[in-house]
Amino acid sequence: MRIGRALLLTAVTLASALTLSACSDGGGKPNGSAGGNYVTGARGISTVAKDVRTDAPKLDGETVDGKTLDTTELKGKVVVLNVWGSWCPPCRAEAPNFARVSKELADAGKDVAFVGINTRDTSKQNATSFEENFGITYPSLYDPDGKLLLRFPAGTLNPQAIPSTIVLDKQGKIAARTLVAVNEQQLRSMIDPVLAEQ
Repeated sequence: MRIGRALLLTAVTLASALTLSACSDGGGKPNGSAGGNYVTGARGISTVAKDVRTDAPKLDGETVDGKTLDTTELKGKVVVLNVWGSWCPPCRAEAPNFARVSKELADAGKDVAFVGINTRDTSKQNATSFEENFGITYPSLYDPDGKLLLRFPAGTLNPQAIPSTIVLDKQGKIAARTLVAVNEQQLRSMIDPVLAEQ
């Protein structure tokens, strides 16, 4: 019974935090996670040095289109995680940038995988319409209750707002994060350095 209450309390706390920070439009400087093994640049993009990165959690489950996905199976590729909701105006604003960059990198044969995490959408139909409208061709995990977001360890560059974007290096470690909607240039500035790592 105590474990159930603890999980419920954690879920309520996350939901409250996401409600307070939901749909950030980039108006303020994002707050860092506890720990401090990262640097936040002027554009609100936080990066972590290669030797002090933390493993990303296993993110798995059903996708918006009814398939299954496990991000740990993507090791060996740079993974771009985008937390979004169809109801979120900044998510709609940044979606064309994700569609364009993901297609260009795929066409160029780069070792990059894009994965969305659709959260707080009560209907897959809304999420599917969003993906169709913006030409999103990569998979999105369906996470209506935000449970996948709870898997990120405290003190890491975890998603604390909607939208959030996290870049994982080829070893599955958290390399970069932003808590605001990104344009194409910002998105590439998060991906390219990690992709260039040896």
